[in-house]
Amino acid sequence: MNTKTNSIVFIHGLFMNPESWRPWISHFERAGYTCYAPAYAYHEGQPADLRLHIDPELGKLSFGSVIDKLSAFIDSLPEKPFLIGHSMGGLAVQKLIEMDKGAAGICIDSAPPAGIFSFKWSFLKANLPTINPLKGNSPCLPSLKWFQYAFCNTMTLEQTASEYKKFVVPESRNIPRSSSGKAGKIDFKRPHNPLLIIAGEKDHIIPSSLNKKNFKAYRDQNSRTDFKEFAGRTHYICGQQNWEEVAGYIINWIKSLD
Repeated sequence: MNTKTNSIVFIHGLFMNPESWRPWISHFERAGYTCYAPAYAYHEGQPADLRLHIDPELGKLSFGSVIDKLSAFIDSLPEKPFLIGHSMGGLAVQKLIEMDKGAAGICIDSAPPAGIFSFKWSFLKANLPTINPLKGNSPCLPSLKWFQYAFCNTMTLEQTASEYKKFVVPESRNIPRSSSGKAGKIDFKRPHNPLLIIAGEKDHIIPSSLNKKNFKAYRDQNSRTDFKEFAGRTHYICGQQNWEEVAGYIINWIKSLD
């Protein structure tokens, strides 16, 4: 298994786009990595502009289409990269690792693969407004109060509003809907390149217990799969105060693969 690569592909989650990775890209570039952050379709541009001008085609975007675009992007690179994904991007990492598209994968507060579920109230409360079948294919632009509950539940509303203005974008309801079906299925018995699953202790929308269940689902004893929970972290772990600690842990984990 060859994990010798200097490239990293950052994969954003729902309601975010590559802008959310800018501090991480700078951090990892200083550590000597070549970094890329591709956008899902209809997610390119500045978040404020995307909120003002919502493309009606966004609502039709599925998880399978996201994976197809990411796979094609990775195939265009000069070497197989490390993959780092947050939330739905974490599930995308799991899928791409299954497809042998990454030298190793890091899944931060990962959305669950098909068949991995939680009955925790915070998970249901945070996810149902997005996947609501009564909303059809209408794009979803979350409210500030929802964003605070689902992402920034240890921050004040004022602090949350600042992050919302900088980074939140409209989203397709069909990405999470379709991820719970065939497109989001993972063969947990299949050998795979190294995976690190990171959870935030105080995450509402993807509870730490759900990430732990995801981690335990992997069955191949000869494939490396690691789990790490960060105390006090929410779903906004990549932008929350002291995110550098999480980034540093990931860099050290990558180095441990040599």
